[in-house]
Amino acid sequence: MAVAIFIIALLLGSILVPLESRVESRNYDQTQRILDQAREALLGYAAAYGYFPCPADYALGSNGAEATAGGGYSHGTGGDCPSSVRGSGGGAGGTYIGYLPAVTLAFTNIDSQGYAVDAWGLSQNRIRYALSRQNVGGVTRPFVSANGMRSAGMSNILSTNLLSVCNSASGASTSACASAATTLTSNAIAVIWSLGSNAATGGTSTDEVRNAQTLANADRVFIKKEKTAGTGPEFDDVVTWISPPMLFNQLIAAGQLP
Repeated sequence: MAVAIFIIALLLGSILVPLESRVESRNYDQTQRILDQAREALLGYAAAYGYFPCPADYALGSNGAEATAGGGYSHGTGGDCPSSVRGSGGGAGGTYIGYLPAVTLAFTNIDSQGYAVDAWGLSQNRIRYALSRQNVGGVTRPFVSANGMRSAGMSNILSTNLLSVCNSASGASTSACASAATTLTSNAIAVIWSLGSNAATGGTSTDEVRNAQTLANADRVFIKKEKTAGTGPEFDDVVTWISPPMLFNQLIAAGQLP
């Protein structure tokens, strides 16, 4: 009997472990698709209105809509997102870090409170969204201001350091990757990301810790690399971003540029 139970346990283990791996892989791939859809939704919004929405903010009770500090914020000239969704660094160099404003974007993959979620679907798996608040070409916060991007101009947006995405956190500062070799982009207008299956802890590797941004963080650097496993150098975050060429194509087609 003991031998039979042992054999059954081995057989079950050989079945369940591959199944768990397949589920994990499926969720990872589905999350990549969700982030691609989120990126397209943000680009569509920018094409329609000429600016990007502010992040959603749980502390401000926006319930999946862009934070407006009780409705008192509008995307006017030199507009600014409510203070709770800003990086603490302030000035031109800070970031707006929060959650994807799913309600504002009419994004449908949401939880019960209206926040967009990845394929794992838990509250800690809400999709995060950072938007550059860098001043460009003498224009104050052009990415959240009416006609701001048009006024800033395409060449100035292309030549300005905005948000950085690196393939390693090693040696990175709060505003740039360690070197050109580790830099995927230093010109991202917005970054959209998921903390993956270990979102509850944010992961233990230095690369994952870098992506576990908080609203009080002025960091402008994010990490994107191949999925790995293990307890030390683990990385299962999913990251994408909006580059100026992606944005320009949408704005030109919509008549927002030049």
